[in-house]
Amino acid sequence: MDKITQVKSGVSYKRTRSHRLGILLLLSAVWFLHVATVLMAEQANEFQVKAAYLYNFGKFVEWPAGVPASQGDSFVVCVLGTDPFGSTLDSTFSNERIKGKNVLARRISKPADATSCRILFISSSESPRLKEILAAVDKAGVLTVSDIPQFSRVGGMIQFVVDGSKVRFEINRARAEGAGLTVSSELLKVASVVRVNP
Repeated sequence: MDKITQVKSGVSYKRTRSHRLGILLLLSAVWFLHVATVLMAEQANEFQVKAAYLYNFGKFVEWPAGVPASQGDSFVVCVLGTDPFGSTLDSTFSNERIKGKNVLARRISKPADATSCRILFISSSESPRLKEILAAVDKAGVLTVSDIPQFSRVGGMIQFVVDGSKVRFEINRARAEGAGLTVSSELLKVASVVRVNP
């Protein structure tokens, strides 16, 4: 084989290898995009379910008449910290009413702002200061909900738990009753765990 043929062969091999590498990179990118899309869809579905649960919690919990949240014109569901729901919460609550009041989603950044909330969803971004948050809303008559691990064990009232592809929830009945809230027996029946000790 002469030098020209060797050079051409080498160029052809390099082009073929580069072409294959390009195709592999493209296929990898498409696969990762597909996986990311599936995960985003699953996460969206998870938070759609959680948003629906938040709405239904409002129907199956009774608040004491004297708490500030009971005195407003709206039934306010708050998210403290990074909002994982996006527009899902607003669309779930759109044109809905609980206890004769329009349901309103509100995002807050400080626990002190939770006194006007009936339900407070505490985002996982707030995990490092969870004890401080729970202490701040302890006497405010607010139903605390989160998907932070061990939430119902450390003083939260309702904890979302993902079991396979299903969203379930645990209830710390003692904490809810300690704040003056009454949880319906219907809601207690469908909880995966009901804690009766503070």
